[in-house]
Amino acid sequence: MGGPASRNDITDIAGLRVGRAEHDGSRTGVSVLLCDQPFTAAVDVRGGGACTRETDVMNPGGLVETVDAIVLSGGSVYGLAAADAVTAALGDQGRGFALFDMPGIPASPIVPAACLYDLANGGDKTWGRTPPYRDLGFAALEDARRGGPVMLGAYGAGHGASAGTLPGAIGSASWRGEDGVTVAALVAVNCFGSVTMPGQEDVYWAWPFEVGQEFGGRRPDPGQMAELEDWGAAKLNPGVRTQTTLAIVATDAALTRDETRRMTVMAQDGLARAIRPVHAPVDGDVVFGLSTGAHEIQDPRAISLTRLGSLAADCLTRSIARAVHAARL
Repeated sequence: MGGPASRNDITDIAGLRVGRAEHDGSRTGVSVLLCDQPFTAAVDVRGGGACTRETDVMNPGGLVETVDAIVLSGGSVYGLAAADAVTAALGDQGRGFALFDMPGIPASPIVPAACLYDLANGGDKTWGRTPPYRDLGFAALEDARRGGPVMLGAYGAGHGASAGTLPGAIGSASWRGEDGVTVAALVAVNCFGSVTMPGQEDVYWAWPFEVGQEFGGRRPDPGQMAELEDWGAAKLNPGVRTQTTLAIVATDAALTRDETRRMTVMAQDGLARAIRPVHAPVDGDVVFGLSTGAHEIQDPRAISLTRLGSLAADCLTRSIARAVHAARL
């Protein structure tokens, strides 16, 4: 039936690389997913306080169907500058979209981004007119170019994050089927809701989807039932735009933009399985989707797409628990 690929992270999909950079003094960071070539992309925004860039370009009916990179950042609106840096660096390499090849006219790299709110996490944010995110964007892109597995835990965009009252972080997971098709997820967890069960903070809501002991292997006590009004280790006093879960789901199956968006929409269920509550007015939850197109999918396409969406949700569920578990070790 398949299982996690060699790294058990999103870089198991050929053509995708992930880099990170942190600013310790400000307790913030940036993660960059770099595409070796433009890949088909989509987005689904569910949170009530999203902070995004270039998401409209991925809407159905738009001119451009591919992206060159995706940026996940701390810093709320300040973090959007990280995507400016990635755009400038890729443009300097000649990458980007252009209707015509015109001498002296640069192409336009397509670099969507989403930011989480970590401004109130105790780090030094007295940066005046020089927030660190442009430099972090350049550094994270260079790290991505070097390749390597995803660093799980308090790295990149997850450096200053919190998951309810527990540490937030970067997480990732993959699944490769017997047919060779791979699905994977990358997530920066900074949620309002709790990722663990009330009264059992070593048991993750994601436990039914765990593969092996990738986030501790703990199971709920027999007979333990959820109290509907008990949110456990959720943040008790959220402010506006103070929490967000940012994610990317990807597959090497060949999908159209509309099919990639359907996989992305289905993947949102992965958040609901791992975080309680989720998609609140104070969350800025965003999920991006990618298709690298390396493998054709079988007919009927609707059934194959259903499988991919389900696996994307599962990988996202596992990624969330893996992120917080790594941050707590």
